[in-house]
Amino acid sequence: MAVHDINPNTSATIEPMKREVMDTSSSSTDGKVAAKAEDEPDMDFERGFRFWTIIIGLGVTTLLASLEHTVVTTAMPYILQELNMKEDFIWITNAFFICSTALTPLFGQLCDIFGRRWVFLSIIAIFTLGSGICGGANSGGMLIAGRAIQGAGSGGIVLTVNIIVSDLCPLRKRGQYMAVILAIFGIGVALGPFVGGAIAENSTWRWVFYINLPIGGVSMAIMFLFLRVGFRDDRSLLEKLRRIDILGNAILMAGTTAILYSLTYAGVVYPWSSWHTLVPLLLGFLGFVVFTVFETSGFVAEPVMPARLFKHRTSVIVLANTFLNTTIYFWYLYFIPVYFQAVSLYSATRAGYSLLPQAVAGIPGAMLAAISLSRWGKFKPIHFVGFAITTLGMGLLALLDEDTSIPEWAVFQIIIALGIGIIIDTLLPAFQAPVSEADQAAATSTWGFVRAFGSIWGVAIPAVIFNNRIDERVHTVSDPVARALLGGGGAYQQASAAFVQQFGPPVQAEIRALYVSALKRVFWIGAIFAGLGALLVLVEKEVPLRKQLETRYGIEKEKEQNDEENSAGNKS
Repeated sequence: MAVHDINPNTSATIEPMKREVMDTSSSSTDGKVAAKAEDEPDMDFERGFRFWTIIIGLGVTTLLASLEHTVVTTAMPYILQELNMKEDFIWITNAFFICSTALTPLFGQLCDIFGRRWVFLSIIAIFTLGSGICGGANSGGMLIAGRAIQGAGSGGIVLTVNIIVSDLCPLRKRGQYMAVILAIFGIGVALGPFVGGAIAENSTWRWVFYINLPIGGVSMAIMFLFLRVGFRDDRSLLEKLRRIDILGNAILMAGTTAILYSLTYAGVVYPWSSWHTLVPLLLGFLGFVVFTVFETSGFVAEPVMPARLFKHRTSVIVLANTFLNTTIYFWYLYFIPVYFQAVSLYSATRAGYSLLPQAVAGIPGAMLAAISLSRWGKFKPIHFVGFAITTLGMGLLALLDEDTSIPEWAVFQIIIALGIGIIIDTLLPAFQAPVSEADQAAATSTWGFVRAFGSIWGVAIPAVIFNNRIDERVHTVSDPVARALLGGGGAYQQASAAFVQQFGPPVQAEIRALYVSALKRVFWIGAIFAGLGALLVLVEKEVPLRKQLETRYGIEKEKEQNDEENSAGNKS
């Protein structure tokens, strides 16, 4: 069923019809498109005061969202002690990731329907509201609800920032500015454990969340004043609401939630072979199958994930490597603190700032990749080098033990951060390259969903590996109390210097050796995943990156000028 059969409003048919024409022409002959892209002049684009103010505002907002990915990891013991959440503690993290992932495609569609500005401001408000609820929580349920709201806001912020950057910059130059934004995101994620530990130890854990309120206020003020980008749609509110792929979004959210629910308890509360684990997991993947069938059925006026996004092999490979890169990043980020606290016996604060080497190293890697992409327009060699370095970094982390020196673990962190940084900023432009400019929001939200989905598995997969290895080797700990606390999925929760040091020196040595054994397996398998990404890069096909900016959502000044020209043309 065509879009124009559903919506009789003539203005409503223009953009979808334009997109269909662009898709047909772009998918028919890749060679012609490539030649055209290469022949395009290297057009400069407006980078005045408003442009740079928007970029700064996006950076502040990104920092706001990124901190919350990891800030609770070191503050968790203080939160659990006060709110007495017991086994429900896992939902402090998982409620955040569920909503961050499941709502991403919906936010992308809303950006197309209602424009970027008000959607973005609403998302910042949602995130700030969630932070206030978390800070004021007097029960575990209230904290989990606040984290869910925070997650929705955080996922929306990360997505909308990428969409806005795509609107402001031509594809060939896009990586440079995304590198700045994503470098800030990486810094926020890396500093999260340090900020959380420092606040929780020296003040109250509530300020882990309250700190977002002033930052959110500043971000909203900047974006309200300066984020004035082009958008005009004369359709009524009801007509706009009809464009939302409600059923498709609902199926996708249900499938995502079911999978994460299964992963939350798998191997910890219930065995992987238990129906409690398998039923929601299988239902979740079945939901993805139903979603795919529904989106390609032809009954959806505007699918939230159009099938045309996946027609090019590079698009599919880039999505797979986006999943792998994000998985590896969180794989590393959630388990290196275990080494610092349970093996090196660092405090929560020291474990947090011990992550600084990777936070600093990720920036030059991202910038180097972005500059290279802008200069030569080739993403395939960048992706291969990035995954190769990441593979090396994960392999080096598998060498960590009780005697590893500070310079050694610092260098290991720098290597893996360089690899991840090189990759992360060049994946989105590569996915956007085969797609028409009319589909940039849909492409960005699809890519954002896959990236967020990867973060879920980046915690779940290594957790399974870690817990299985602990259970295999827990008999090497002589103290029965320690064995009981470490087995059955309890080792990650107990990974702190305070836990280890409550036992005598011989038992401490046994516990630390147990953690080393489990972490070695975690990082070795992580290296295999990174190596798989490097092999997949070989299947990618280079797609030239457009040098000109074509968008309806540029800075408002440009749009006003276009409106005046159109008005003059109509009068004549």
